[in-house]
Amino acid sequence: MTIELEELKSELLTLPIQSRAWLAQTLIESLYEKTDADFTRLWLEEIRRRDSEIRNGVASCKPAAQVLQEAREQLQCSQS
Repeated sequence: MTIELEELKSELLTLPIQSRAWLAQTLIESLYEKTDADFTRLWLEEIRRRDSEIRNGVASCKPAAQVLQEAREQLQCSQS
């Protein structure tokens, strides 16, 4: 950590516990905001790529029932 961050941390630790809890929660939530945006962007890219492969005949699709049946067989589960 840089000296500025160490100084900031020391100063923030002098805040009342409720203020520190609020700050901690706010910082944690800010991590998820960026992550969610990144995941959304990456999933959209993946969806577009897969759609293109299907439309261009590079990939094919299976009915959902078939996919679920194959998964159950691989997992050796019984049908519900």
